[in-house]
Amino acid sequence: MRFVVVTGLSGAGKSTTLNYLEDAGYYCVDNMPVQLITEFADLINENKEIERAALGIDVRSGSGFDELSDSLEKLHKMGIEYEILFLESDDNVLVKRYKETRRMHPLAFGDRIEVGIEREREKLADIKKHSAHIIDTSQMLTRELKAEIDKIFVNDKSYKNLYVTILSFGFKYGIPSDADLVFDVRFLPNPYYHDELRPLTGLDAPVSGFVLGFPEAGQFLEKLEDMLTFLIPNYIAEGKNQLVVAIGCTGGKHRSITLAGALFERMQKYDEYGFKLEHRDFGKDAQRGK
Repeated sequence: MRFVVVTGLSGAGKSTTLNYLEDAGYYCVDNMPVQLITEFADLINENKEIERAALGIDVRSGSGFDELSDSLEKLHKMGIEYEILFLESDDNVLVKRYKETRRMHPLAFGDRIEVGIEREREKLADIKKHSAHIIDTSQMLTRELKAEIDKIFVNDKSYKNLYVTILSFGFKYGIPSDADLVFDVRFLPNPYYHDELRPLTGLDAPVSGFVLGFPEAGQFLEKLEDMLTFLIPNYIAEGKNQLVVAIGCTGGKHRSITLAGALFERMQKYDEYGFKLEHRDFGKDAQRGK
């Protein structure tokens, strides 16, 4: 039997995750009193019809939540294997989600939402350290969260302990607020000044061929790949599980798209990490060529 304990910050997507797991054939129970975890696990472990189960636990359990570590230790002594999935998100994203739903944070107790989130982080710090999987949903669309849940808990693929978003952008529209690393590729010749390339983008072969045709572009990609392979393991060691690498040119249309795509392709060989490619400013101020 596969037994998953789903926990994490309120508003980070626990209920959505449990719904996905239930749709995938898991027997799911949400917000069970912590004191009943061992009895529940023992029952489903003996039930041969249940092959996969998921249990949602959060701070709504009240004072009983403090007994979670003891209950999980009992499971270990009983020989029942389990894995913890911890969902988290940035404070500003959680605050926005709470304001949109007009819900109160369970630990706010009349204070601001930010205060409730801080209290919850402190309360969950220990369980997070012992989690097998940590997913940061700050920048995830619901379909991306579902894909990650399916990959880990349905298709049994190896868990990517850090997700890297390679993001192209235009400086004229501002630096992405969530960028961890920002690289300026305006040192390369600009296709915009070539009439036949101006209406195209870095997704078109003539533009990508033009940009990558300069030796400096290849040197840049080699050095950036080398830097990322050095930085990523160190970020993971510090507990980071999402990284946004932003590559910018003037309008986010030619050079940045080309180099972001080329970097994404280069990084695919590092399959111990997850990578996704996004073009923030694609098509904002130009028509694509036919």
